[in-house]
Amino acid sequence: MQLCSPSSTINGSSADAGTMLPTSPLVSFLQSLQSAALKTFGPNSFDPKLYVDLPLKHSLAATKAAFSDLTQSPCDGKIPATELKVFLARYFEEAGSDLVLALPVDFVPEPAAFLPNVENPIVRAWALEVHSLWKNLSRRVSDSVKDHPEMHTLLPLPEPVVVPGSRFREVYYWDSYWTIRGLLASKMYDTAKAIVCNLISLIDTYGHVLNGARSYYSNRSQPPLLSSMVFDIYKRTGELALVKKALPALLKEHHFWNSGIHKVAIKDVHGRRHTLSRYYAMWNKPRPESATTDEESASKLSNDVEKEKFYRELASTAESGWDFSSRWMSNSSDLTTLSTTSILPVDLNAFLFKMEHDISFFAELVGDGFTSEKFMKASKARYAAMKSIFWNATMEQWLDYWLIDQSDDELVHQWKAENQNRNIFASNFIPVWMETYSSDRTNVNKIVNSLKRSGLVHAAGIATSLSNTGEQWDFPNGWAPLQHMIAEGLAKSGSMKARSVAEDIAIKWIKTNYAAYNTTGTMHEKYDVESCGKIGGGGEYKPQTGFGWSNGVVLAFLEEFGWPLDRDIDC
Repeated sequence: MQLCSPSSTINGSSADAGTMLPTSPLVSFLQSLQSAALKTFGPNSFDPKLYVDLPLKHSLAATKAAFSDLTQSPCDGKIPATELKVFLARYFEEAGSDLVLALPVDFVPEPAAFLPNVENPIVRAWALEVHSLWKNLSRRVSDSVKDHPEMHTLLPLPEPVVVPGSRFREVYYWDSYWTIRGLLASKMYDTAKAIVCNLISLIDTYGHVLNGARSYYSNRSQPPLLSSMVFDIYKRTGELALVKKALPALLKEHHFWNSGIHKVAIKDVHGRRHTLSRYYAMWNKPRPESATTDEESASKLSNDVEKEKFYRELASTAESGWDFSSRWMSNSSDLTTLSTTSILPVDLNAFLFKMEHDISFFAELVGDGFTSEKFMKASKARYAAMKSIFWNATMEQWLDYWLIDQSDDELVHQWKAENQNRNIFASNFIPVWMETYSSDRTNVNKIVNSLKRSGLVHAAGIATSLSNTGEQWDFPNGWAPLQHMIAEGLAKSGSMKARSVAEDIAIKWIKTNYAAYNTTGTMHEKYDVESCGKIGGGGEYKPQTGFGWSNGVVLAFLEEFGWPLDRDIDC
């Protein structure tokens, strides 16, 4: 496989260029279609994302003209269902049809040395079924997207892709990390490298990795894990070419997260100045993929200024990957109190600490001592900042920090103890995933005790929060990435106590995935941690199946912890 195919480059955009990115005429039109479809078909089983994913069959001008004729009929603004269905069939391809199935070049039914420590034949057979799901999720962008990009919201990518599944028909940023972890367990190194190449191409074009590979996602990113993808592939393959390819892109991504609207200066209790980062989307309108939902949520707000602020918070929360959660709300029962841009998040800064550490390592590999030293200093500075701003010695957890009672115009915020969010979330334990934190055995044992008494650990895994709000990133839902980061951090700490807790988390998670798979025949994006095999719910869309990161975490856990012959897999 060619390491990375060349990609076209346009003028990059970054947070420094402003806080709004323009939308395309196609996306604007598809939002109008989305709104009309809701009026026609009603809210039951309505998925707004479907309509902004539709590829055009004819030019946008011809399609808009036909739609205009359709809306002129005397029907009180509501298009008859039969007429709208005919219009959709005549002027649009099926959503997702611009991605075509593509068998991965490195897929084999049973890879050599696959999960050598999985001794139980039932678990091994199931692991091979999970491994085989990569075939179902593997795609390539159709030639029509490259030849006629103006007719698609899907973005052209140079290499084959692996999608999450269901309504998530395109590549997503942070999902890709756990997909890659599973692919590495499956010995599918070329497919893993292709994913990285695609994400690099997005940085080359836009200046950051997009939330997902759609034009309507260009206004935001997602948790920055590209350096971790490159690092883990390098650890397996020892190939320097991908590191050399990725390093310039990682430098651009680091700038994106550490400049402009993402950058926040804060002084700690001792007067020392630190720089940390936050989520902040370049958008203040309804998210195109959820526009009708966002407009309904904003309808109780009294004016356009309040609505624009709310829309920015919605998009910024989507940038966090935790869309949506009481973690980001000042009132957990009211979505319009989202305040994500006013929060310094523990996990984002942990990811950036790791990015800085990774960049330092990569720069040393390629012989760039100046860059290596620069980013080692940056990682040490962020480590100190996280300890000063986030760490709570009483709770023995890292806590998000709220930028409240201070204007965004202030150059430097002043730390106040009462601004730490003392509510418990799984994200409070994410820094243990960073080797610098997990290598301190005394500290890790404190964190283990804190996790045990947190109330997050349940029969089927770690809950996302303690608040049952109906939002999907809250109790009782558990998510694969959170299980993996916490368990892997504890497992590699060197503490036997921590590894025992990590193994318990992994066993619970594998069992609940297995039980749900046996019942439904598929993997799921989230699970209810109160009951083994129970599927998660809540949120703004129906629970999804597929599901790439669930596959990846199951395979990564089985690779790390194995499964003895005498250990039962049933709940």
